Amino acid sequence: MCTRSARAGENGESAMSVAAVGRAARESFAGLPRAFWWLWLSTLVNRLGGFVATFMALYLTLDRGYSASYAGLVAALHGLGGVLSTLVAGVLTDRLGRRPTMMIAQSATAVTVALLGFMVDPLAIAGVAFLVGMASNASRPAVQAMMADIVRPEDRVRAFSLNYWAVNLGFAVSSIGAGFVAQYSYLAGFLGEAVMTMACAIVVFLKLPESRPERTARERAAEPDIGLFSVLRDKRFMGVVGLSFLVAVVFQQGFVGLPIAMGTAGFSPADYGLAAGVNGLLVVVLQIPVTRFIEHRDPRRLLVISSVLAGYGFGLTAFAGSIGVFMLTVCVWTLAEIVNAPTQTGLVVRLSPVHGRGRYQGVYSLSWAVAALVAPLMSGVIIDRLGAAWLWGLCALVGTAAGIGYALLMRGLPRGAEEIVVRRPRQERTRAPTSGAAPAPDSANPR
Repeated sequence: MCTRSARAGENGESAMSVAAVGRAARESFAGLPRAFWWLWLSTLVNRLGGFVATFMALYLTLDRGYSASYAGLVAALHGLGGVLSTLVAGVLTDRLGRRPTMMIAQSATAVTVALLGFMVDPLAIAGVAFLVGMASNASRPAVQAMMADIVRPEDRVRAFSLNYWAVNLGFAVSSIGAGFVAQYSYLAGFLGEAVMTMACAIVVFLKLPESRPERTARERAAEPDIGLFSVLRDKRFMGVVGLSFLVAVVFQQGFVGLPIAMGTAGFSPADYGLAAGVNGLLVVVLQIPVTRFIEHRDPRRLLVISSVLAGYGFGLTAFAGSIGVFMLTVCVWTLAEIVNAPTQTGLVVRLSPVHGRGRYQGVYSLSWAVAALVAPLMSGVIIDRLGAAWLWGLCALVGTAAGIGYALLMRGLPRGAEEIVVRRPRQERTRAPTSGAAPAPDSANPR
């Protein structure tokens, strides 16, 4: 009898745990508009074709035989293209619309990526890489602005987390698959990304309506359009952008410094693909439950912890000598990324007025674009002249500096602003949500 009772109790507990998991899954995915899921699908398709950003360094150093410094220069030009395009794309997102901006950017990305695969001259490779950087970064402000438009305020953190989940699901699959493709044909990787990116543009064209909020004449008279200089004069927001740049420089090393260091140490593209794939797989598995855990917690602590953890996660790479240890270090900084991404994105949206979302997202994206410009130059020169260990030590210092910066910046903000962020979902459920309402100014944050 006791045994039967024990087994019945165990079965009951198991059923309750399964029911709890099912309820949590339904809460994570339910209630979002259909347009969001088409946008989510376009993100997933786009990332399934990701190749250039992940394997450019290995392509130039191993396949073409160029130095790490040249690979860093080309990656920096790719980043420079993004620096120039994000600001322009932010303005186009507000003026031309979210949907047309995404279609133009994705179509241009498909064409330039395919062209890059056929370039053999060093100057031609550098020039086309610059164009790829411009095209591939131009859609980011439009995607983020559209997501903020179509999702209710109380669901935005969850929506951004799900979108980030799609990014990493695609990245995990493409990194592992493209790593093996690269061993046989880098050109196939370039053409594969071009096809997938064009498919993404087709999804946007067929399924996504324009979401830019329309403003009445009275609203325009009462609140004029926001210019780029107005965004740049927003000290609180620009403080967020600066700290986001430091964090982005660290995270960029997973795609620039790490493949160069592993290639120099004798590891194959497939080895790097497996290590990088761990990043995407962990985000796929942990992003949603971790987001549910951190959603109501103090963003100050989350940003400080994630910045320091990212820095020291890359710092541990200095001690890696096998593929298993490389994977372990990827696990550490991936946890930082999981915490950092939804926290930063949600706060940035709340700092942005509705009629200026495109411009604010463009300036915010600039922090990542500039990091994509600086990080390759930094990693290539440091690895060539000092060795990879110095690069990983510098990552630890930069992550620590960013954590201290967040602690100081958040301390200087009104306490009430933090309370809005921490308790936002509970408060907003007590009143009817309006997706067109202007986000309340909140505490600082990046990404």
